[in-house]
Amino acid sequence: MTACIIGWAHTPFGKHTEESVESLVTKVAREALEHAGLEAGDIDEIYLGHFNAGFSAQDFTASLVLQADDGFRFKPTTRVENACATGSAAVHQGIKAIRAGAARRVLVVGVEQMTTTPAPQIGANLLKASYLPEDGDTPAGFAGVFGKIADGYFQKYGDQSDGLAAIAAKNHKNGVDNPWAQMRKDLGFEFCRTESDRNPYVAGPLKRTDCSLVSDGAAAIVLADVTTAMQAPRAVLFRAAEHVQDFLPMSKRDILSFEGCALGWKRAFANSKTSLDDLSFVETHDCFTIAELIEYEAMGLAKPGQGGDLAMSGETAKDGRLPVNPSGGLKAKGHPIGATGVSMHALSAMQLTGEAGGIQVKDAELGGIFNMGGAAVANYVSILERIR
Repeated sequence: MTACIIGWAHTPFGKHTEESVESLVTKVAREALEHAGLEAGDIDEIYLGHFNAGFSAQDFTASLVLQADDGFRFKPTTRVENACATGSAAVHQGIKAIRAGAARRVLVVGVEQMTTTPAPQIGANLLKASYLPEDGDTPAGFAGVFGKIADGYFQKYGDQSDGLAAIAAKNHKNGVDNPWAQMRKDLGFEFCRTESDRNPYVAGPLKRTDCSLVSDGAAAIVLADVTTAMQAPRAVLFRAAEHVQDFLPMSKRDILSFEGCALGWKRAFANSKTSLDDLSFVETHDCFTIAELIEYEAMGLAKPGQGGDLAMSGETAKDGRLPVNPSGGLKAKGHPIGATGVSMHALSAMQLTGEAGGIQVKDAELGGIFNMGGAAVANYVSILERIR
């Protein structure tokens, strides 16, 4: 038994200092229920994706979802965490509950509030998603981890600054038309390519425009089994939902090849009986532009060392051969850790139902999603298709 998305909700990502984790959660939970045409009593199980790691004083947040509606009381509710892939981890737990026959309808919520935390503490919190014995003293925090990855890639394949700038410029251009995006500004290739006071180097060859944003926000989806979903106003089917976990220490793997990402895509294509050529678009995890570049290669869109050339070719633009991050990605949309994976699924479902507004990819039929935690440690791949 597989699962479908039948409803969703999404807050704008950005600074929400007037909100709390609780208010963000309850808002999207109510809106997702309404979008699915359901009451709280119709939900069999609830999963909350919330990384936290010190961002919120309130821990043990699973039951905050119950604040949205008294009808949720006594429903099985669990908080899920898997670093920056926390949202997708929650989605996959919901799918497993449906596949096991333990639930027919599942509410999945993802949330993070990061901007109320002082900047030094933000870096310390995020660095907890790395292997501290090796990376705990990395300058610039998690950006420094990916700065080391970028350094290694540049040493092996040559300077990729043009490719990274092309990825940043593409995603910012796409984000202009996304009403949920934190930064809706077309920065242009030259600004992203050039070091300046407004775009300084942050870590290694990575500039500010190569790094995703510190964000608050929440997203939610309602899942249902196929039989139940066929009675809903809309149904977006999971053709595949794969999770591949890799070693945490980067020293134990080839960090330039994102092997877990590659295996996740390989399994997803095999199990869904699809290929890269069948996809209408991809939402991929561009926490840093070097990540999107390597993910091109891991998914098979470019050969090793040629991800930058692909970025420069325009093939991944919204009107290209395979649009990548038509939402603007984490780079423009923002990256509230626990909400990111749920957001990717919600926005992909919007694409497939023709409800994506200005970021709509024409005639979208099959969507791919890649969300990762850490430096390609927790790797989640979904392939979605509308069936109703």
